[in-house]
Amino acid sequence: MKKIYLDNAATTPLYPEVIDAMVSVLQNDFGNPSSTHSYGRSAKNLLETARKSIAKRLHVLASELIFTAHATEATNLILQSAVQDLGIKRIITSKIEHHATLHTILHLEKTNNIEVVYINILPTGLIDYLHLAKLLHEVKPTLVSLMHVNNEIGTILDVDRVGKLCVAAKALFHCDTVQSIGKIDLNLHELPIDFAVATAHKFHGPKGIGFAYIKKGLAIQPMIYGGEQEKGLRAGTEAVHQVVGMAKALEVSLDNLDENKKTIMDLQSYCLSTLLSVFPNLKVNGTNTLYNILNVMLPIDASKASMLLFALDMKGIAVSRGSACQSGSIKPSHVLAEFLNEEEQKFPNLRISFSQFNTREEIDYFIEVLKEIK
Repeated sequence: MKKIYLDNAATTPLYPEVIDAMVSVLQNDFGNPSSTHSYGRSAKNLLETARKSIAKRLHVLASELIFTAHATEATNLILQSAVQDLGIKRIITSKIEHHATLHTILHLEKTNNIEVVYINILPTGLIDYLHLAKLLHEVKPTLVSLMHVNNEIGTILDVDRVGKLCVAAKALFHCDTVQSIGKIDLNLHELPIDFAVATAHKFHGPKGIGFAYIKKGLAIQPMIYGGEQEKGLRAGTEAVHQVVGMAKALEVSLDNLDENKKTIMDLQSYCLSTLLSVFPNLKVNGTNTLYNILNVMLPIDASKASMLLFALDMKGIAVSRGSACQSGSIKPSHVLAEFLNEEEQKFPNLRISFSQFNTREEIDYFIEVLKEIK
């Protein structure tokens, strides 16, 4: 049976270069980076070289990067610290954010009596920037938390516009850049962003490693206590092989960005045009989307919707109906629920997400299987 992976927004296969780099560290540099002897110094050098490499690629200071286990941890660190250490009294966000953000904000609302305000979502799947501007007119210690690229529909936030609104209102801006880092060449120092988060497995790096970008001058307190690692903000021995793998993955991704982008855009375009030839009434969910994500609503009888992913999986095809964290749920997507009407939500939706490792032949097979299900 063929095995076809079209769920790259959930996670990505590792680059061979990343595997080689990690294996080298595991075999040759097992020292604790907090140790002062040669083994420890060697590990520490690898850790800081990787930090500098990532910082250079994102045009930030190495001291502004804190390594975490994943973006969810980084988001928790930032949001909880903003409330507890930086005096934030109000958080403005949207209901189409990742649950790592939404659930953390709901926790802070309950435990810290924080005011939470949700920005309107337009029928395009984009936020209502005019509504955000109106909300920011009210002067209050505020943090705006919005994702750069939506993980389900791929809509792209105008980060510069949001950031400038925040600067004018003296609000802080936390941006979930999980789906964009490695796929867009970002200059975080030029963008008016105070906080950003990333995780390596979204750009062909290992799982279990990510980072928080915390702009210089923002003094926050640790969420994990116990040691002085990561500027005292994240106690615990660093996973050097994971960090090295993440740095290598970002390096390879950005070195090949133009070529990979062209390949993926061609695949996405081919997939959409072929799908439309089979399903003329197909609807694309979201506009102004990133080149690697295609979220579609299929004009298939609702009775087949619940078994669609299972039927595809039985044919060796991996796709998603939304976030990987939600794909096992029978609940409708919280993202699509914000801008699709009830009738539209009855139809099955698929999130097809590509990488440069996919081929047209794989897409042909995928659509042939869909035709059988239809």
